[in-house]
Amino acid sequence: MINPFKSKKGLGRGLSSLIGDSDIKTSKDKILISSIVPNKNQPRKLFEKNALEELTNSIKERGIIQPLIVRKSDDQDNKFELIAGERRLQAAQSSGFHEVPVVIIEADNLKSLELAIIENVQRKDLNSIEEAESYQNLIENFGYDHEKVSKFIGKSRSYISNSIRLLSLPQKIIEMIRQEKISQGHAKILIGLDNALFLAEKVIKKKLSVRQTESLVRLLKRGSNKVSKSKDANAISTENELTEKIGMRVFLKNKKNNSGTLTFEYKGLDQLDRLISIVKNNY
Repeated sequence: MINPFKSKKGLGRGLSSLIGDSDIKTSKDKILISSIVPNKNQPRKLFEKNALEELTNSIKERGIIQPLIVRKSDDQDNKFELIAGERRLQAAQSSGFHEVPVVIIEADNLKSLELAIIENVQRKDLNSIEEAESYQNLIENFGYDHEKVSKFIGKSRSYISNSIRLLSLPQKIIEMIRQEKISQGHAKILIGLDNALFLAEKVIKKKLSVRQTESLVRLLKRGSNKVSKSKDANAISTENELTEKIGMRVFLKNKKNNSGTLTFEYKGLDQLDRLISIVKNNY
């Protein structure tokens, strides 16, 4: 029989490892959906609609292959708290099921959170903010440090630290990441910047790539550290406007007789080809 909790490679510990711990007792059964209450520590907050509909259709055809993981509720009689399987539970409800297969385990709050995080990380179901909040929860409420989270999840310590640093961004940017308006790659560039929200809005409006965003941030940092005395405000404004528009650094040098040079700094052949194409198509 296939083990429904078989772990995937790349993780420090899988569901099978955690459930197989000697201090966890398990039993398999079917229980009423109405007897299941939400997990207080559920890492996942958003559920992609199309993927949920696909799972619902699959469950209608084949039933639930992998059981949900639950534990007895510690504050509601005859109820079970969901640990892993939120998406399967929602799909089962949408399919008209009244009961679902479960594995009932004895687990404390820490073990419950560990199992929920492992399942979601294995399935890549968490967005980058939900993932960061899960790691932060382990640290703040269960005595983990970055090194221990790293070993538990099976990812590098720098990965864990960079993930948690996303939570230092302004709340509006965090919501942009949740809603996938900007990527984790964009977000990493914005950490620690005073004008992070301005730049995030610029990324969305101009549909800047991660590379273009890096170029824009470098330009703005240089501009804040060193302002050329020989260049007037109009020239600087034009440089910044063009840089933001095309994602390449632009230099404008205007002489007293109003002759001069306009220079574009490209960071790869793809940017050069795009610039050449724009010139050829418009002149």
